[in-house]
Amino acid sequence: MIRQKTIMIVDDTEINIVILVEALQDNYELIIAINGVEAIELLEEQKPDLILLDIMMPELDGYEVLKKLKKNPTLEHIPVILLSAITDSDSKSKGFSLGAVDYVTKPFEIIEVKARVTTQLRLEEARLVLESQNIILEEKVKERTQLIERTNSAAIYCLSALAETRDPETGAHIKRTQKYIKELALELRKNQEYKDILTNEYIELLYKSAPLHDIGKVGVRDSILLKPGRLTAEEFEEMKKHTIYGGESLMVGINELGEDSFLTLAKEIALTHHEKWDGSGYPVGLSGKDIPISGRLMALSDVYDALISKRIYKAAFTHDEAKNIILESKGTHFDPDIVDAFINIEHKFIKIMEEFRYA
Repeated sequence: MIRQKTIMIVDDTEINIVILVEALQDNYELIIAINGVEAIELLEEQKPDLILLDIMMPELDGYEVLKKLKKNPTLEHIPVILLSAITDSDSKSKGFSLGAVDYVTKPFEIIEVKARVTTQLRLEEARLVLESQNIILEEKVKERTQLIERTNSAAIYCLSALAETRDPETGAHIKRTQKYIKELALELRKNQEYKDILTNEYIELLYKSAPLHDIGKVGVRDSILLKPGRLTAEEFEEMKKHTIYGGESLMVGINELGEDSFLTLAKEIALTHHEKWDGSGYPVGLSGKDIPISGRLMALSDVYDALISKRIYKAAFTHDEAKNIILESKGTHFDPDIVDAFINIEHKFIKIMEEFRYA
């Protein structure tokens, strides 16, 4: 059964109320208020679909009632048709500026009143339908966005797992460096120079993309990747190519998904996390701030984790030993600002190291 629409009539003149009631009672439920104060009190308990509001009333005139309605989030959308014997354009303009949807002059033409009421109720119905559709659409967009984010994360971890099959040390390393880089970025953005770059969105993307920094290792021969001793100069040159392999592999995905995909940052990290502040790194030999901030952040995170981790060819360093090596490399290997950020939060690095030692 379709609910009958409710109209509130607010007028301090009895004859006007009688006329409006006779005109509308057969088709609508009616609420009657004989002044503005009573109307406000009734609206606290009942929400009509439309209000017919007289302007000239004692105590609280129609304009003041209208102002109060528009300040109340639960009432502001109720359409209001103003009623008045005043026909000058200024009065009408004031009513419309306060949020009225229509204006009917007295004495009433019953046919006109009915037509205007019908029109405004239909418009409000259309507005509610559109609002409902927008809510549904927003929910669908939200669900779609969440699906894309889950897909991105799954793709990242699948690719990371591929690298892990080639290097048994990679799994725990991936989880720890992912945590390190996020904490480092959060600390670095306290520096005024980086607060606009390291937004919440960027840091989250950095966190999600970081696991792919060594994806290029899948292209390195086992005899080099898993060698139990120090690499020869020739072997090291081959190992250095994992940055290129990683960048090229991720570029394939970027060509499919576009430059604005999460893979763009992942490629940037894969290519530049072995560049050094003084220009002595690889694969290109970038220096200073020509190295993307993502690569600079990963450089410290990656080296710290390599130092504190046991390898076939070396024992694990303590946190203090790793910290001292990083401090000695400030301004040569590492961005000085990032080293300072690391020192500020070294306790967080220690916690991550301990929590994910065997991840």
